[in-house]
Amino acid sequence: MDRAEIVHENFLARVAKGDFPPRRSTVTLAESGLDAEGLVGIYRSQVLSRQLDRTSRKLQARGEGFYTIGSSGHEGNAAIAAAFRLDDMAFLHYRDAAFQIERAAKLPGQTIAYDMLLTFAASAEDPISGGRHKVLGSKALFIPPQTSTIASHLPKAVGTAFSIGLARRLKPAGRQLRPDGVVLCSFGDASANHSTAQGAFNTAAWSAYQGAAMPLVFICEDNGIGISTKTPQGWIEASFRDRPGLKYVRCPGLDVLETYKTAREVERYVRRQRKPVFLHMECVRLYGHAGSDMQTVYLSKDEVEAWEADDPLLHTAGILVGEGVLSADAAIAIYEETGARVARIAEEAITRPKLVTPAEVMASLVPPKCVPPASNGPSAEARAEMIGAADLEAMQKPQHMARLINWALADLMLEHGEIVLCGEDVGPKGGVYNVTQKLHARFGGDRVINTLLDEQSILGLAIGMAHNGFLPIPEIQFLAYLHNAEDQVRGEAATLSFFSNGQYTNPMIIRIAGLGYQKGFGGHFHNDNSIAVLRDVPGVVIATPSNGGDAVPMLRECVRLAREEQRVVVFLEPIALYMTRDLHAEKDGLWTHPYPAPGEGRPIALGEVGVHGEGTDLAIVTYGNGAFLSRQAEKILAESHGLAVRVVDMRWLAPLPEAGILAAVAACGHVLVVDECRTTGSQSEALMALLAEKAVHRPKAVRIAAFDSFIPLGRAATSTLPSRDGIVAAALDLVGKSAKPKTKPAKKPSAKT
Repeated sequence: MDRAEIVHENFLARVAKGDFPPRRSTVTLAESGLDAEGLVGIYRSQVLSRQLDRTSRKLQARGEGFYTIGSSGHEGNAAIAAAFRLDDMAFLHYRDAAFQIERAAKLPGQTIAYDMLLTFAASAEDPISGGRHKVLGSKALFIPPQTSTIASHLPKAVGTAFSIGLARRLKPAGRQLRPDGVVLCSFGDASANHSTAQGAFNTAAWSAYQGAAMPLVFICEDNGIGISTKTPQGWIEASFRDRPGLKYVRCPGLDVLETYKTAREVERYVRRQRKPVFLHMECVRLYGHAGSDMQTVYLSKDEVEAWEADDPLLHTAGILVGEGVLSADAAIAIYEETGARVARIAEEAITRPKLVTPAEVMASLVPPKCVPPASNGPSAEARAEMIGAADLEAMQKPQHMARLINWALADLMLEHGEIVLCGEDVGPKGGVYNVTQKLHARFGGDRVINTLLDEQSILGLAIGMAHNGFLPIPEIQFLAYLHNAEDQVRGEAATLSFFSNGQYTNPMIIRIAGLGYQKGFGGHFHNDNSIAVLRDVPGVVIATPSNGGDAVPMLRECVRLAREEQRVVVFLEPIALYMTRDLHAEKDGLWTHPYPAPGEGRPIALGEVGVHGEGTDLAIVTYGNGAFLSRQAEKILAESHGLAVRVVDMRWLAPLPEAGILAAVAACGHVLVVDECRTTGSQSEALMALLAEKAVHRPKAVRIAAFDSFIPLGRAATSTLPSRDGIVAAALDLVGKSAKPKTKPAKKPSAKT
């Protein structure tokens, strides 16, 4: 027989006989803090979770259900849900159906069984994901959906918990969580070993150790195994019992009375003390990991049957009978009536519409637009006082990109009080390249937050703050460091709108200093010329200014995109161009620009490309450092070879500004793509495809890109990258041999000859 049916039959037979497993606790109903009605409510939540698991397995066997990773064995988390408030945001483990069901009981009008079955059937009417995933979650229940890799939701839970105290001080207009709120975050014992989880535990403890408010409950649901790999006996307790800054509490999840009593104690402690707790809940895993996984393949029959004998529903039924709350027959009646109701509802749920077209699937990739908090900005007097006379005077003169970005950040923070900067060294030091200098002194430590050295925690902090009304601008110090935390962008930030059908969003602007040409400094960890990890994330906007004149209006547009369109934006800043002043000759100052005050200057909208020159012999399509080098090459091509060239600066790398690029090159028969990133996986691949597939006039197009190599240290640092002279040579080769160097006209013969 299928193990699910064995568990089912065992439950009915043992309850009928009064054959209950021995209790793990001596806590009575009176001592637990629950009343009889509350205990029956928890049992009903557990039973509904179990019957949903059974039904989902049957639906999958019929081809009507999908991704059956069940909650059976973990139903003790219903008692934890009962102990906390409805508005305590919960980031849930995928085995926490009973938690969500119990929480739904706190809010009248919920149709939780039908809602979950719509999810199981991948119906377009699924109220959380719109048919995109079998996922727990509910906007009304303060449960954002979790769909990504193991433990990747823990850093944003830390960020959300931190945001509650920050919101008490800064009072953002879009605040979602109450000042005394608590954040819950559950996961399995195997996930606790993941580096992402370890970083989250460390960040929470590191923050609490220094006195920061961190009202967070980590709930480790310990069933002793991860897929087929056992957790060493006692490992979780040994690992977490004595961590500084993190209080350890254990509860027997199989006994709902003690679990509820313990959870209530934890709830009071965290809500009052604002300190994190690691709640270690014992449970078992029934049925296997997911889908067709069979535990008997890698566990002995005795081990499997021992877990089945410890079925948490048997434990709860035994408590109900032992406390005189229900008879055995009444407990069975609830179980069977629930099963019949779920089966009946399932037949309706599987008939509901499914997603069919690409447009339907992708409808929630881009979040819905919103009306952001109104902001008229500070008065001229307040701005002058904050910025200071020295900087106001300097703003009248052309400046390099780093300084212009700094001033833009200052003005944006003055205008929008919900903006918070965070990252390593962004505070008093002002960042590695001084881009955030003076901002900490101007706005204080609540709005310019120095973080610990952990990119996952930096991005998790930003995602969490965005859940609570803030507009975070996190900084990743170098592009290569993003690889340590790329799943926070791909698996968490970018997927939230998609898998919540636009109900949850986490708008932010991620500033990343990156790309190459740093004249040998730092090697490949500081000269990273690979952005493929960002380009393939659906819904993410990538902005890359090549100069300060573009950087200021582009950064303002990025903030608008985040505030009004709730987008996740990456603002990729070319390090090598931060301090660049000159374009062709020393002290020509052609790569500096004046600072446009707020409301002044020409805006640059998403998708708007930059075009320098009107030549039609050749169009050079590029971005970042490539735009700088191409402008240098353009002068040589014009003056020495008579070529009329235009340089098209993409500015926006994702979504690809197709219309702008095609319009900019339409008059040119030759197009040279210059890409500073590697040949494989670079932007140039998409550009060449665009020109081949959609350019009506079919220009002759070639590309030059960096070699498929890491960047070395020292004088060889630029040897694998495109160069000015390489661009000139490629351009001449593309247009053919007719492009001859211009020669000076022969002198007229003098009268003497």
